[in-house]
Amino acid sequence: MVLKVFFPSCCSSAESGILIGRWISEQNSAVILAVVHFPFIPVQVKQYLSEVQQVSNISVSVLGSWSNSKQEKEESLNEFLEDLGTIFSHEPWIQISKEGDSKFWSCSTLQKHPDTHKEEEIILVYYDQRKVLLSHLHPPLDTATSAEHKADDTSKLSAIFDTVAKSKVLFTVDRYDEGPIKLTHWQSDGVEASIIVELLKQISVPACVLLTFLLSLISGICRSRVLKFWPLSFLWSKLSTCEQLGHRLQHLQVISSNKKAPNHTQLMRKANIFVSLMIDVALGILLMSWLYRKNRIGHLADTLIPAADHVAEELQDLLQWLMGAPAGLKMNRALDQVLGRFFLYHIHLWISYIHLMSPFIEMILWYVGLSACLGLTVALCILSDIIALLTFHIYCFYVYGARLYCLKIYGLSSLWRLFRGKKWNVLRQRVDSCSYDLDQLFIGTLLFTILLFLLPTTALYYLVFTLLRLLVVVVQGLIHLLVDLIDSLPLYSIILRLCRSYRLTAGVKFRVLEQEDGKPLRLLMQINPLSYGRVVQTYRLPTYSCYPKDSWVSLCKKLFLGELIYPWKHKGEKQD
Repeated sequence: MVLKVFFPSCCSSAESGILIGRWISEQNSAVILAVVHFPFIPVQVKQYLSEVQQVSNISVSVLGSWSNSKQEKEESLNEFLEDLGTIFSHEPWIQISKEGDSKFWSCSTLQKHPDTHKEEEIILVYYDQRKVLLSHLHPPLDTATSAEHKADDTSKLSAIFDTVAKSKVLFTVDRYDEGPIKLTHWQSDGVEASIIVELLKQISVPACVLLTFLLSLISGICRSRVLKFWPLSFLWSKLSTCEQLGHRLQHLQVISSNKKAPNHTQLMRKANIFVSLMIDVALGILLMSWLYRKNRIGHLADTLIPAADHVAEELQDLLQWLMGAPAGLKMNRALDQVLGRFFLYHIHLWISYIHLMSPFIEMILWYVGLSACLGLTVALCILSDIIALLTFHIYCFYVYGARLYCLKIYGLSSLWRLFRGKKWNVLRQRVDSCSYDLDQLFIGTLLFTILLFLLPTTALYYLVFTLLRLLVVVVQGLIHLLVDLIDSLPLYSIILRLCRSYRLTAGVKFRVLEQEDGKPLRLLMQINPLSYGRVVQTYRLPTYSCYPKDSWVSLCKKLFLGELIYPWKHKGEKQD
């Protein structure tokens, strides 16, 4: 039978003493946690271990003895180490000895009952106690065929990782303590701490209280009945800036909560939200400093009106082209002239509106630029809303063309069913047979002919304005993809994977060290970090997308039937 002894590499230079750890009988393994040095009183050791068990909820006990002698071992020390096995009464009693500077150690076991003594093959596994303590083992993805075998290996590893993680109270005692017990572990030279971190912890408490109060006040204002009346409720639900501000408000409520994170996932979520928020605000402040330097706001306002005029002129030229013979197509002249003049009048109204607002545009942009201090994502959402307002006339053209085209498509489909003796049953939601008289067939034929010959003119206007609308939607979609990327990217996890890859563990690997005949097999346990793709997949933050999830088939169907494509988010749709 194979006995696996997990020995912390930080204890390899410890003075002689006894080994403290946990015995895992299911795996026939011993996880060594610390070394208690001579001299000590066994009663005090047992009392200390019972206190550790109450705090950590794991069975910590004395597993064996450790001998580290610069010279050859004395017989008296051997006898004393063997006698310790009768005092602490653990079976098997593990004896590990290191002689001089040799890297090949002796490891043996003692049994209480000689008749049940069996020769066991011992494997000595060295592990980095600090890395194992600070790491978090992630379960494997169930994509392989041997998922059950991998899950079993992961449960065995998790028992070792949990043993080290739950023994934090054991690592708070260092060699400078005045207690009766002297331990050697990864923090035996002093508890690892940072003055800056401790100061930030003290400052964060009143800061979180103040932030919680301000957020509760803002949330109360947002939930007030005033904002539920039209048109404030309509603007709050349609403008992407309001949605992003509400999303960031939820993030602030999460990170300002004084409740401790219940598990590692929630802790990483808080850290990812905090880092994402800080980087977002930092990028927004950089953008704001760039905008207000060298009067770039004034230059932007000076170029905005000519750009809007140029777009309006291009639309006028496009409508003049459609009112003629576009691409040599023969259009219905009467309908063509009516639609062209209707759209030209809307462009004239739009140009008048832009020139009416031109004296105030620089001031509006100046105040809008200040919103970049709330974050780059807020500035990008404001940019998307500005694009939506500046292209509102294109949206109106698209709606007019889509409604007219949709009316004709549904009219033609209904009249086509009339020719075949069919009708749409509204109650049963199906097509049923129906008999029509001669007058109904005559009227239906006239209407079908009129709609069919007017369809090319309407379809051309609908096609042109749909392409323009799709161009605007694509630009806004790219902006919102960037916003979703900043909101959902787990930046803290990626930085942690880059700087301290052992913190995010996918598994372990064992490297065989040098061997010597008659000595136990020596292995070095090394941590396999998570891949970057798995880090993003595991810790990606949920986002609120401003575009509904439509498949390409449903999108093409809507475009063909003339149904409107709304770029706004439907309330309550949360995308992970």
